[in-house]
Order: sequence, then structure tokens, then C-alpha cells
Amino acid sequence: MKDRIFIDTNVLVYIHLFDEESQNKRKALQNLLHRRIDAELIINVQVINEFYNVLLRKNIEDNVIQEKIHAQLETCSASELSLKTVFSAWKLREKYKYSYWDSLILAAALENNCAIIYSEDMQHDQIIEDRLTIVNPFRENNGVIKY
Repeated sequence: MKDRIFIDTNVLVYIHLFDEESQNKRKALQNLLHRRIDAELIINVQVINEFYNVLLRKNIEDNVIQEKIHAQLETCSASELSLKTVFSAWKLREKYKYSYWDSLILAAALENNCAIIYSEDMQHDQIIEDRLTIVNPFRENNGVIKY
């Protein structure tokens, strides 16, 4: 069975932005994903909406954003948000003290049986519910990104 990796919004943005600030992170992420070519990548509706909003704030035209989303959906699966996701997020928020929005992301990753979530803004190497590891894909350990 393929590893399932959930991609948080902040990581997805680096894949699609080509400004100078994002260049090194995009390259690091591309190298990492190339090494994990066997993994199934997962996002959800929340990630798509947040991604859309971030790119709008960067003055990228709607049609370009939509093209980027369609292109991303060719390489990863997208899941829906449900009441079950919301209820799970409430419990995760209380237990792990993440924001509500990050808790929704974590709940979605767990619902999709992901073993790893790539996120830049959550605690690196933290394990959620004994089965989901948060990985900052831009963090290096002894010069090598291990995930």
C-alpha cells in the first residue's frame, strides 16, 4: 500500500508560486516529492479554498489560480469536509491546542489515513493520535531532509 501524505496549504503555495522568496522552498519540496514518488498525495476542500485565497491576495488572476488547482488535482486526491471532520477537529483542537483551522486539516489527514502531513506551521515531528506525523518539509536534519 502506498504511503499517504497530506499537503497543507502553506506547502501547496510554495509548489505554485514562482517568486524569488518561494524559489528555494519550491526546489526543496520538489526534490522531496520526487524521492516520495510512490506516495499518494492528499489535499481537501479547505486546502483548495485557502490556496485560492492566498493567491488572490498575491494579485494572481482567478483563471490562473483555477488552472493551478486543476493541475494540482491531476497529481493528488481531494477529500470533502464533513460534519465528522468538524467534530473530530474539535477534539483534536482541545487535545493538541492547534488553531481550529489547523485542527480541521489534521482531522482531514487522519480521516484519509495519512501517515504524514507536510506543513510548515505546525510542530515538526509531532505525532497526532499515534498515527500521523507532522513534517516540516523545509527543515533539514544534519543537512538532509529525511521525509
